Amino acid sequence: MKKIEAVIKPFKLEEVREALSEIGINGLTVTEVKGFGRQKGHTELYRGAEYTIDFLPKVKLELVVSDDILDSAMDAIVKAAHTGKIGDGKIFVTSVEQALRIRTGETGEEAV
Repeated sequence: MKKIEAVIKPFKLEEVREALSEIGINGLTVTEVKGFGRQKGHTELYRGAEYTIDFLPKVKLELVVSDDILDSAMDAIVKAAHTGKIGDGKIFVTSVEQALRIRTGETGEEAV
């Protein structure tokens, strides 16, 4: 099993969710986060005062998938989240040693 963490632009969330749903992934966790990378921040004007926004709003998706659908899940995220502009996001993949569904006691891939 693999855990996918994807940081994307907030307005792309629904497209990514739909793309994952089309390949059979129905569960994921979404967190609103802030951060910056190459995109840095930007300057805004508010009531005549200029200020810099260093951390930009992003959305972090977390999902655990079986090894055999990892590549298709990553492809779905990339295609749905891509705008071609700086700040599209990143995907990180890590191994998951164990999973347990609390309600039923199922373990391993059955719990995912």
